[in-house]
Amino acid sequence: MDICISFASRGRVVARIVKRGEYLAKAADCMVCHTAPGGEDYAGGLAFPLPFGTLYSTNITADKNTGIGNYSDRDFLNAVQRGVRQDGARLYPAVPYTSYTFMTDVDVLAIKAYLLGLPAVPRQNQRDTLQFPFNQRWLMMFWSWAFNPDTRFAPNIEKSAEWNRGAYIAEALAHCGECHTPRNLAFALDNWRKFAGAVAAGWRAYDITSDKGTGIGAWTDDEVFAYLAKGHTMGHGTASGPMGEAVDHSLSHMEPADIRALVTYLRSIPAVASSDPATIAPPAPASPKEGGANANALGRRVFAQACVSCHSWTGVSALSPFATISGSRAVNDPTATNVAQIVISGTRRLTPGAMSMPAFGSTYTDTEIAAVANYVSGRFGSAASKLTAKDVAGLRGQTAH
Repeated sequence: MDICISFASRGRVVARIVKRGEYLAKAADCMVCHTAPGGEDYAGGLAFPLPFGTLYSTNITADKNTGIGNYSDRDFLNAVQRGVRQDGARLYPAVPYTSYTFMTDVDVLAIKAYLLGLPAVPRQNQRDTLQFPFNQRWLMMFWSWAFNPDTRFAPNIEKSAEWNRGAYIAEALAHCGECHTPRNLAFALDNWRKFAGAVAAGWRAYDITSDKGTGIGAWTDDEVFAYLAKGHTMGHGTASGPMGEAVDHSLSHMEPADIRALVTYLRSIPAVASSDPATIAPPAPASPKEGGANANALGRRVFAQACVSCHSWTGVSALSPFATISGSRAVNDPTATNVAQIVISGTRRLTPGAMSMPAFGSTYTDTEIAAVANYVSGRFGSAASKLTAKDVAGLRGQTAH
């Protein structure tokens, strides 16, 4: 009888760990990077194009030959926190181990327990195509020595429990800085400008410091909460690209208390002004003959063909708040990077109530996409962008696929 009770008790403990691991894996957004389009969850194969070649995410299912089925606890901790594979080879920081290093051992091993409880997928890992000297993994030993602190999160006893929880989520689990913090010449995070905005995977990740002009300092707590939890805040725009994926697969699955904690922490980040305009343009006139960018005939024509039925000439959609582009950071970005990317790739939102947008990358040429992006930023933003067909072609090649 005692043995039966012991086994039952152990089973309940394991079930709690696995359940916790599932929550943490979603908070850490593991599936998005380790799942190729049309592929099986966590089986790897997602391509990350870089200026010097392409990296492919690895299989982290329970398969013993191609996944992590034979990883010991120490092997898994080394990979996640230190960027060292089971065979001793160094991982590239496309795996955000410089952020995951702050995760506690208990949380990392809970994720391992969850992953090993999922179906094993025998999918061979794809070889990277990096050029010399970037294909020399051993060089990452020196990079890690310089830029990976290899330390666990230490609570700040002068701050509240909520602030510390938010700090742990932002810095470790959700690894916000990996996209929103600029990088130095060595491709490491430049934390002198923490969360001040950067370009990641061909998309602009905007300033999320407390700066009131170009950051989120002028947003209310509820507005920041809504954007994180649902990927949309009226008057500030809708999450797309990597941020849309982060909301759909990660943030929207988190407990409201954890999102509130994240908001509390973000509020404390020192203000850093980005190069984006601090003034957001108001809605455009209802008549297409009025307003800016009218000289851009090609952009206006493409907008009339593909965009106006959802977004209207004012930029305020009658269909859904998610389709309102007036007031968003994307259309006020003078580079129009995200506008072009949204036209190319569309948005495939999964969060209940969210609205998706079809991709037009195969419908329109690079010249036409550049023109409509310049038209949108000129009509609905603070100033018209100056994208060229060459710029659009470059953007197509930067996105993960």
